[in-house]
Amino acid sequence: MSRKTILTCAVTGNLMTPDISPNLPVTPAQIAEQALDAAKAGASIVHLHVRNLETAKGSMDLALYRELVERIREKNEDVILNLTTGEGGRFVPSKGDPKIADAGSTLCAPEKRVAHVEALKPEICTLDFNTMWSGQASVINTPWNLEAMAERIYAAGVKPEIEIFDSGDLHMVKDFVARGIIKTPLMVQMVLGVRFGAVANPATMAYLVSQLPQGTEWAAFGIGRMAFPMLAQAFLLGGHVRIGMEDTAFISKGEHCKSNAQLVEKGVSIIDSLGGSIASADEARSILGITPR
Repeated sequence: MSRKTILTCAVTGNLMTPDISPNLPVTPAQIAEQALDAAKAGASIVHLHVRNLETAKGSMDLALYRELVERIREKNEDVILNLTTGEGGRFVPSKGDPKIADAGSTLCAPEKRVAHVEALKPEICTLDFNTMWSGQASVINTPWNLEAMAERIYAAGVKPEIEIFDSGDLHMVKDFVARGIIKTPLMVQMVLGVRFGAVANPATMAYLVSQLPQGTEWAAFGIGRMAFPMLAQAFLLGGHVRIGMEDTAFISKGEHCKSNAQLVEKGVSIIDSLGGSIASADEARSILGITPR
């Protein structure tokens, strides 16, 4: 396969916990250090969340994002930054009255979910198209909220990475394209293996790929034990890949990973063993149509 493969490292996420993954980075300094090491190991994109310093749960705090971006850029101006906008979409229905939010709900106005993107202007940010049950909460991304977020993302000069968790999400993406809300060519990330979402297997990935609009640059990843099998599968189907401690706590069966860099190194080794080669950050920009800043 002649085309180079973009490897994204998802450094920390919002649902993985230090109890499950003992080496999970939590503070901006820890996240930045692991992002920088992941870039040295071969990641051309680092996908970034921030976490509350007291609870270690996901956060939308602009000050934390600013510190994280500044720490990375102080030492590496080349790696592509991809900031999440997934925070702020969770709703936990109260058992006594399900229309009332219970503890753990983060659902908020779309403007708040993209405020850090507008302020910091990364090259890429995520835009999640899923509405589904996830863990102990429902994730809600209404079409009108997504329209508002997309408008602000494009106005900030940022490329959205469209996140899909099942086939219905892709149908909505196509509707957004038809109405001119999302611009082509698309950058799509397929999330496989989330409970009650798309199953992490070759048949599911192949089906989703077959339904993508022509010219789409896509990647896919698996959750947990399917992280590395789906990395290999995405490459074999002609896509890009993702790995990181947001997605898996283990480097091999029963062995916790030491760092994101260790996961990236294994991912690079798999691509290399299958006859591929990893794109540099500048090569990734060229593939994705991103103008260097």
